[in-house]
Amino acid sequence: MDSFRYVRAQDDAHAIALARRAKTAQQGADIRYIAGGTTLVDLMKLDVERPQTLIDITHLPLTEVKAAPGGGVEIGAMVRNSDLAHHPLIQRGYPVLSEALLSGASAQLRNKATTGGNLLQRTRCMYFRDVALPCNKREPGSGCGAITGINRMMAILGGSEHCIATNPSDMNVALAALEAMVHIEGASGRRAIPIADFHLLPGETPQRETVLQPGDLVSHIVLPPAAPGSRSTYLKLRDRASYEFALASAAVVATVESGRIQRVRIAMGGVGTKPWRFIEAELMLTGMPATTASYKQVAAAALKDARPQSQNGFKVALAQRCLVHALRQATQTV
Repeated sequence: MDSFRYVRAQDDAHAIALARRAKTAQQGADIRYIAGGTTLVDLMKLDVERPQTLIDITHLPLTEVKAAPGGGVEIGAMVRNSDLAHHPLIQRGYPVLSEALLSGASAQLRNKATTGGNLLQRTRCMYFRDVALPCNKREPGSGCGAITGINRMMAILGGSEHCIATNPSDMNVALAALEAMVHIEGASGRRAIPIADFHLLPGETPQRETVLQPGDLVSHIVLPPAAPGSRSTYLKLRDRASYEFALASAAVVATVESGRIQRVRIAMGGVGTKPWRFIEAELMLTGMPATTASYKQVAAAALKDARPQSQNGFKVALAQRCLVHALRQATQTV
């Protein structure tokens, strides 16, 4: 691990000012905010992340989960994953988010990891995490070792010739299905970004994973009011039952009336380079009978553009079955 400068922020404005000051003092310096550190510290130890300045934001007053003005729920960026998963507002109105959080990592990590950190969680691709291997995300222009190498866990949706790494977060998948808004503060002011637009496809710039600009700080996430009568579920398929990343996962929020789907939101993890929202499948399913036959038809259509690699072709069928089962769970069909 390289040496670095450490400073502690007292509030949001102070954190942003510290980042701006560090950028001015060290032109082009790599600056990171650190909270739980469950990803960043690991990557620093592996020499993948090499920040010149760490800004400690653990004391920022962003630790509340509360009712949002006009309905919905506001989640502070410093809320711990375990606290969020067990919060009554989340368990009552957004159980898919609670289920997703509880399916990720261990209890010890959930007690430490934060909402903002989970939102920004970086890939677990072995080529990214090993500095001896080629990775365009870590070192642009070095190549993507996974494309011709070990790619069983890699994405089948959203990849490019430069990167096929999956987004590892379970929480992000649930947030995508819930159509969350990410609130950001920075030198250019405050703005809110739909979760669907927050994470970027790799394209030709896989090193750029989100819309955040240098020094931007995620302050909180807002969930819209839960749709009346909706039910939800999070289903995660993995190689082992605990402490493992998804091969395929599905977050479904659905409303059924008179045996037909009136409203549905679908997102999947483990299959895309970002949390993958299936808007076309949602439109197709709306108005259809809430039956397994409908779900199989929609799942096949949803995965029609999948581009599997040499070792992960099984993910196409696995993702379809995962989606069908999650839809059945959310709508309680037989």
